[in-house]
Amino acid sequence: MSIPTERRDAGTLFSDLVETLADGSSRLPEAVHPMADLLELSAEQVLARFKDSQQQDFSAVIKELEDPANPLYRMLHELRDIAARQPGNPFPGNRLFASGALQDMFLDLHNHVMDHPVWRHPFFVRVFEGRFTQQQLARFALQYFNQIKNTRQCVALSLGRFSGVMASPYGVLNERLSELTQIVLAQLVADEYGVGSHSVEDYPSMGGLFQSTTHIVMYRQLFDGLGIPFEQQDIPMLPEVADNVLTQRLVAGSEAFTPLESLASVGLGMEWGVPEFFSLLLGGMIRFARDHQVPLTQEHLFVFIAHVRYDVLHAIAVMLVTSFYVREARDIEAVKNATNTLMAGRYGMMTGLYHHVFGESCPTLADIGLDPRYQLRDRRIEDELRRARARVANGTVEQTAAYRSRQDTPYVFAAGV
Repeated sequence: MSIPTERRDAGTLFSDLVETLADGSSRLPEAVHPMADLLELSAEQVLARFKDSQQQDFSAVIKELEDPANPLYRMLHELRDIAARQPGNPFPGNRLFASGALQDMFLDLHNHVMDHPVWRHPFFVRVFEGRFTQQQLARFALQYFNQIKNTRQCVALSLGRFSGVMASPYGVLNERLSELTQIVLAQLVADEYGVGSHSVEDYPSMGGLFQSTTHIVMYRQLFDGLGIPFEQQDIPMLPEVADNVLTQRLVAGSEAFTPLESLASVGLGMEWGVPEFFSLLLGGMIRFARDHQVPLTQEHLFVFIAHVRYDVLHAIAVMLVTSFYVREARDIEAVKNATNTLMAGRYGMMTGLYHHVFGESCPTLADIGLDPRYQLRDRRIEDELRRARARVANGTVEQTAAYRSRQDTPYVFAAGV
């Protein structure tokens, strides 16, 4: 396994990733990243900008929802009128129809998610600063591929939770709201697998179907740039990566968690932070390629470029359908607990990757004095993770036998839980 050593003129080599200005500073083309000055920012500044831009994006969507000319406004109000004719139906009291209520809920949940320490994890910061070697970059790419390959299925698991037999309080609207939720999740699945089509004429041939540009295909383009041959690209997971994969699958698909928690896990818990930390990974790889004259291109890094742009739209869409199912303060707390679970799993994964990639340790989530608002309120995930570990197939996780019996978990629980 080796990264190509080809050397070319810097202006030619990096013309599609970085533009160097007359003053020596670097700017990224619009096709690479929406922040042209990404390489001039600190990791904290990147986080602050994404937090602000996402809040602006969502505020714009809310403003559109308040416009009677908007088709979505008309559809939602038609559903409200139908529900209003059914005594006791709670849908007319949804936050969607109370001025400022949806915005307040979004800001509360968004601040909660984006202020979690996982988005400032030492791994992301170190990579963004370009403090790694060629071998370390390849080591990271191989193990993070295990995350990419598995977690996209969580959206499909969550989609399956919304059905005609689920408990729902909206009476005549139960099926319709479930269908709208399924549509949003199905679009996410289609984007992940690269198989979206809207008519018979658009449907691909069998050859085209099996050659769809999935996120896995995009990621393998990175391996092309790093010179990692196909037969070396699929390796057993680190235990910490496996823990995160299982955590995401469990909250999305296990009956131990509610459909609302499932939806929160694949929307708020997965999507909101992705553009930020993918920007840190992307910026670090660009910085490394530029400084070490490694021939990486937009094509090689496209999986990171695409996630920066599209996951914002994913997050907004899932947030809107999540609002269908949030009625009481305890629902907000359930959403926060679900996102805390996802973010704890990701923090554990990145801590394991830090040790694996750099050969050094960094503090765990339990070591950093985690704010009580991010500590888990029950132990469902601990019990579910231990059961799931025991069922992993041989060879899928490093030292499989030891992993199956492992008892420690990456979560931090509130006192008394």
